[in-house]
Amino acid sequence: MRHHLILRVITKILIPPILLFGLYVQFHGDFGPGGGFQAGVIISAAFVLYTLIFGLAEVQRILPPSVAIALAAVGVFIYAGTGIAGLLLGGNYMDYFVLGHGNHGQHTGILLVEFGVLVTVASVMIAIFYAFAGRSKPMRDEDW
Repeated sequence: MRHHLILRVITKILIPPILLFGLYVQFHGDFGPGGGFQAGVIISAAFVLYTLIFGLAEVQRILPPSVAIALAAVGVFIYAGTGIAGLLLGGNYMDYFVLGHGNHGQHTGILLVEFGVLVTVASVMIAIFYAFAGRSKPMRDEDW
């Protein structure tokens, strides 16, 4: 891959605001449009941009494929664990009110669930991108 200095510098400047905007969308999801799914896609887009400029090997050094797959499971565990915590505390599954006093429990539960969705979506999108970007030969019919 040829070194394009301007693209590399612009990418390094753009990735922190992209990640920050993803976190903004995550935490603003309680009050307006947004949430875990949108934030996960935005964060994974930062990894795609980094890959396009610096190469697949470099981004996989930062986030190995095995870690991306493990994070997908962790995200699902956070999501389901929040619901199970409600059961263990005497409420219904995904009953957030038992996680704290009044609306604080509801807010905590929503943040935990949305964080689980963010981790799952971002890691699955990155893992899918790794799978497609790592293919060096065209697919044949027997590959399906």
